Amino acid sequence: MRATSSAWTVVLLLAALVPVSLASASVHAVAGTDVRVRPHRVDDGCAGADDIAIYQGRGTTLPSGVPAYTVDVMNRCSAGDCAIAGIHVRCGWFSSVTLVDPRKFRRLARDDCLINDGQPLLAGETLSFEYANSFPYPLAVAVATCVDPAAATSP
Repeated sequence: MRATSSAWTVVLLLAALVPVSLASASVHAVAGTDVRVRPHRVDDGCAGADDIAIYQGRGTTLPSGVPAYTVDVMNRCSAGDCAIAGIHVRCGWFSSVTLVDPRKFRRLARDDCLINDGQPLLAGETLSFEYANSFPYPLAVAVATCVDPAAATSP
């Protein structure tokens, strides 16, 4: 029983580290488990919300003892024509003890936060911010739209 417990621990740790979208039709079961994983596609082109990954980890605790969290929002698309804008995130009643730059991340309404002031993240680009609260907020991409990268980079 101990080996099974260890195997599940490894699977759960890996699942926690890899952002997946189970809404896609391209979902596969991990061999010997009922854990479902959507492999990231390799083809060219923009896939909107499926190309956006959100990674969240523990930051430096504030002097007051409040934990801080670092968030990285990444456009995982490898093609040069993948600018993704209007990235909305499900974020509950997100709040922070410290100020988060509202151009990077702000709550618009309950469970609706906006990334990068609605502006595009280009292929391979990562936006980072830090917040502080007594617990981490679960953050998940709700909506993201592919846009023309030429229009995204013009002044």
